[in-house]
Amino acid sequence: MLTVRYFAGARAAAGGASSETVAAASLDELTQVLADRHGERLALVMKAASFLVDGLTCHDRTSPLPAGATVDVLPPFAGG
Repeated sequence: MLTVRYFAGARAAAGGASSETVAAASLDELTQVLADRHGERLALVMKAASFLVDGLTCHDRTSPLPAGATVDVLPPFAGG
């Protein structure tokens, strides 16, 4: 299980949830699980988002996620 934390627009797209627990093996799978759970709005945010896995930037959406990891979903912020 992973802990997913939402920030800014990702939080709004997830219905205001700040975090939740999800089972997923990769960021690609996580994106699909969360899109199924929360809908197209969050799916669009996830496509443009950056991710931190246990505090480290993760660019490879297919690499395995460690069990018990915390994944931060960071949508693009204004001005950068």
